[in-house]
Amino acid sequence: MPDPSPIRIGPGLATRDAPRTLADASSSLGGIRHGRGATLSPPDRFARQRSAPVDDGWDSLAGDEAVPRTELTFEPARTIITRNDSPDLGFDRSINAYRGCEHGCIYCFARPTHAWIGLSPGLDFETRLTCKPDAARLLERELSHPAYRVRPIALGTNTDPYQPVERNLGLTRAILTVLERFSHPVTIVTKSAGVLRDLGLLGALAARNLVRVSLSVTTLDADLARRMEPRASTPARRLDAIAALAAAGIPVGVLAAPMIPALNDHELEAILGAAATAGAGDAGYALLRLPLEVAPLFEDWLARHYPDRARHVLQRIRAVRGGALNDSTFGRRGRGQGVHADLLAQRFTRARRALGLTRERALDCTLFAPPPPPPEAQLSLF
Repeated sequence: MPDPSPIRIGPGLATRDAPRTLADASSSLGGIRHGRGATLSPPDRFARQRSAPVDDGWDSLAGDEAVPRTELTFEPARTIITRNDSPDLGFDRSINAYRGCEHGCIYCFARPTHAWIGLSPGLDFETRLTCKPDAARLLERELSHPAYRVRPIALGTNTDPYQPVERNLGLTRAILTVLERFSHPVTIVTKSAGVLRDLGLLGALAARNLVRVSLSVTTLDADLARRMEPRASTPARRLDAIAALAAAGIPVGVLAAPMIPALNDHELEAILGAAATAGAGDAGYALLRLPLEVAPLFEDWLARHYPDRARHVLQRIRAVRGGALNDSTFGRRGRGQGVHADLLAQRFTRARRALGLTRERALDCTLFAPPPPPPEAQLSLF
């Protein structure tokens, strides 16, 4: 279990204090902050109270434009494996050791989940994180249960397992260590070159066909990436990670997601081509999703960073979402509908086939074997 003492992450000091709620999470001040994605901090939708900041004439709000520090709270958990029956997902179980993500991707569909713990899906999502320090112990207990039936576990389904705080806590590494001991298959999605830290573990899993890694590459434009996903690895570093994983014999693919109409969707073929050159073996894509609070956050970010094209981008998003900014219907939420969505799907299929990004294979579920429990110590007669 990680040391519960405060640790340094990002620009500030992580603490063990419980998350604050209501008024302090409801600031609606806007602005571009260096190293942060959200330009707003809307209140969580479950809050009974809301507050609006007012300047008293003494520039009392000037400090709000400073870069917020990152805070970390340890979260007790009873279980670690989350199960789903969504027809849109290719997995039925996942692990997320962290809530919130310091990468700060403005488009992240997981932002609304922060409202469940009384925090804002805006700046709070990327600055006020929680983690489950007992993740590895809980996983070992669940995998050891006699009724457990093995299927691949997905890491990185909600927040990135290799976000910056992982450098200090190592929760993802601890989880992979358990999975390797149990010979349990796992898939990983990340946009961080930090995945290379666990190259040895991933190699051991890959030798038994137990792991598949996907690097999410949203754009090849470093300036757009810095604005859109400010604390994720640069596009070049992600391609380098693909190359390093491939060279180590670890199955690796690329996920071109999200594709944002009139902002980065024109890069689809270039992203797939660069990943294929680096050594990726398979590919996937997804269309931008803007559920709940993500829509106003994205609109404000777009207006501040790209005011010249904001209206056009939103019009194109509505064109693939039936006139709305979001469509959560199963079967459509990841692909969209209409002419532009169909064209994007055709472009992906053609590029994927032409580049040979079709080498995805099923992971081996037959090797799973819980290790024997340690022998009990022999009692002394004296």
